Amino acid sequence: MIVAVTGGTGFIGRHLIKFHLDVGDEVRYLTRSTALPLDMRARPICGALSDKEILDKLVDGVDVLYHCAAELHDATKIHETNVIGTKNLLDAAAGKISRWVQLSSTGVYGSKPLHDVNENTPINPGNAYECSKAEADELVFEYASNGHFEAVILRPSNVYGIDMPNQSLFQLIKMVKKGLFFFIGKGNATVNYIHVNNVVHALALCATKPLPGKGCNIYIISDFMRLEDFISVIASAVSVPRPRFHFPEPLIRLIASFGRYFPKFPLRPSRVDALTYIHHYETQKIQSELGYQHQVSMEEGIQELARHAK
Repeated sequence: MIVAVTGGTGFIGRHLIKFHLDVGDEVRYLTRSTALPLDMRARPICGALSDKEILDKLVDGVDVLYHCAAELHDATKIHETNVIGTKNLLDAAAGKISRWVQLSSTGVYGSKPLHDVNENTPINPGNAYECSKAEADELVFEYASNGHFEAVILRPSNVYGIDMPNQSLFQLIKMVKKGLFFFIGKGNATVNYIHVNNVVHALALCATKPLPGKGCNIYIISDFMRLEDFISVIASAVSVPRPRFHFPEPLIRLIASFGRYFPKFPLRPSRVDALTYIHHYETQKIQSELGYQHQVSMEEGIQELARHAK
């Protein structure tokens, strides 16, 4: 099988490319870097999502195209990369590939849903990144519905692994280890994360399994735990007592509101949100339709992170 990947030098893309190379597939990936290839077995194609000639080269003869490239942080580039770039790639791939697999995000349902989320939950993007991913997904849905190729949109929750660029989980582990962590509210919060190996496994299923129906299929991929159990796993892994202090949520939110005045203040509204979620993302659809099962449990993944935390 011939596989093409955008975002191949990113966190998930690197793992995805290694997976396909290890099973003997031919892999090419789009990159803006002229440095040495990330894996000598893969073929780098240097260029950007704005370059039609390069995109034509990327998709030529491809069986499966994984679109993993996205801008997360630079507000001046989010729409250009995530929406216009996706449109350019769709134009290049239309009628030339067998299947498009889009790496999206559960962020399209909103940053703090009030109820459990499944694929039928209305989208409710809030920030520029979430809006751009929702718009890009809609473009993919449109092209697939018009018969240009089969398509799957995979929406993972927070993706983690020992080589992840986001350090928030490592920071949480450090807080637990130093005895600085405390619970907020009544203790009924949940955490929603998914190990990068599970995401790669799900992406590969999206690329290779027969799909139910025509057009575009959407799947959520996530794992979850009660926050208290999650913290207990971390505490056990770093050999410290489990935190037991609980503080009222209104008080903590008031304190966190002052964080914007102090750049290094560790408590911010977004962090309070993350520690008070009460929803989880349902994965029954990908399990029943594609046979997905977690390759790495959340307990195993968090124990692995704790061993690598500095």
